[in-house]
Amino acid sequence: MASDLEKRGSDIQLPMGANGNGTTVGHANEHGHKAAGSLTDDSQDYASQIAALSPEEYAAMDKHVLRKMDRNIIPWITLLYLMSFLDRVNVGTAKLVGLSTQLKLTSLEYSNASMIFFVSYVAFEVPSNLVLKKFRPSRWIPFTMVCWAIFQTCMGLVTNYGQLLALRFCLGLFESGLFPGLNFFLTGWYKREELNRRVSIFFAGAVLAGAFGGIFGYAWSRMDGIGGKEGWSWIFIGEGLITFVIAVLSFWMVHDWPEQAKFLTPLEREFVQLRLKANQGLAGEGTFNRRIVKKALLDPKTYILMLMYIGAAEPLYSGSLFSPTIIASLGTFSTTQSLLLSTPPYVVCFISTVTTAYFSDKTKRRGVFLMFWSIIGAIGYAMLLGIPIKHAGVLYFAVFVTVTAVGPLIATTISWTGNTWGNHYKKAICMGLVFSAGNSGGIVSSQAYRPQDSPTYRPGHGTALAFCMLCFFMAGLLWWMNARENKRRDEKYGPAPSPDEKVDYFDPENLRRWGLEGMSREEMIELGDDHPAFRYVL
Repeated sequence: MASDLEKRGSDIQLPMGANGNGTTVGHANEHGHKAAGSLTDDSQDYASQIAALSPEEYAAMDKHVLRKMDRNIIPWITLLYLMSFLDRVNVGTAKLVGLSTQLKLTSLEYSNASMIFFVSYVAFEVPSNLVLKKFRPSRWIPFTMVCWAIFQTCMGLVTNYGQLLALRFCLGLFESGLFPGLNFFLTGWYKREELNRRVSIFFAGAVLAGAFGGIFGYAWSRMDGIGGKEGWSWIFIGEGLITFVIAVLSFWMVHDWPEQAKFLTPLEREFVQLRLKANQGLAGEGTFNRRIVKKALLDPKTYILMLMYIGAAEPLYSGSLFSPTIIASLGTFSTTQSLLLSTPPYVVCFISTVTTAYFSDKTKRRGVFLMFWSIIGAIGYAMLLGIPIKHAGVLYFAVFVTVTAVGPLIATTISWTGNTWGNHYKKAICMGLVFSAGNSGGIVSSQAYRPQDSPTYRPGHGTALAFCMLCFFMAGLLWWMNARENKRRDEKYGPAPSPDEKVDYFDPENLRRWGLEGMSREEMIELGDDHPAFRYVL
């Protein structure tokens, strides 16, 4: 297609996106593209070729480029997150096959070993996101993976509690950059309305880790005695070595930002940048400064999304860390059966996550799906609390209900977080804060499920139920706030321009209509989601 398009040419002004943002060719994009008037001759030529496309040709190229992006980006980052999640929660599987017994861990020491990972993980998420902004993703992400793979492998060699604690802390330190980094990375490639489906697919890596973690754990544990190592040691060593191999390959498999992507032709790189600019408008411009930090910290939506995400993440980690133990405590299943029975709920969770993402992107709605799945999750935990332990089959069904609900909660919250802020640096800060708060749910879940509460685990189930309801109320609150603000802007400034409408942010008439006369370009860029043309996703 590119060769055909190169024969065409004219000037271009792309329409603004569904969020009410739009601009003309030449403005800087969110990852350092050249400012207005500084496009190279080649870029101007490619832009002219794109502008000369008929609507049918433009749609065909858009579809072609989007599929190419999906093929080259999504599968590998899904694999990365699968390994990340597998490496952080396999301590639960190791416990079931002898970790606590071999190291003589008390229940408190095991809980601390589970928890300490999240302490370093939470502390370094925001700094890692800012580092990713400065360094190439194809270097920073594989580097952190190599480091955590080494620590993961060494966990199979520990002989006491102190060593396990130190290595779990280091594991969290280097894993902290992957999850927020990949989400931030995707916002530099996809439009807002395209994001949830892709985030959900790569988050499915976590779901698959839950699905196959039990099977992998069972397989590694069968190596008990080989090389003089216990089965639980081989869980850490085997998965750590696989992660190391994948990390090394990632130096070639992880791509950088669109303007540097080697899998795209020059014309396709320009097309991706222009479609993002049309969708995001001024959101990608600007510089990092104290004013942006202040705006991020004073925005109430930051704290609402932080609470919403921890409301989704605590039940997720509860299931991932403890579902084999919970199933084993029902009294009907052996250790091997418990490991294998922890797989089917996550298969259903994978289906619910991807299906929800499809309809969420199709309807351009987030809040209603979050409220629905929060209630479903709460019902599942209420079943675990209320049904007598003798009904093992019904309780196992309740595990299905809870696990099925948490996948869509996490993925949709992530997408809503990325959709909410306009300014790029504000988005990086707020996403880091949201993920830090959310992953502190791992600290809570590590302490909520205590061995002395077996087999009912009422404190753990009650805590997870409360967090599901927290997610429900925060989703409802943010939906109401966003709807009210969108209505206010429509009444004051008129409806946001449609996706097909061409918009010039600096046209005097638009500046007059929006009340932005006398503002500098930098001040308008810093407005971000406060810009009168911005509309929030509901």
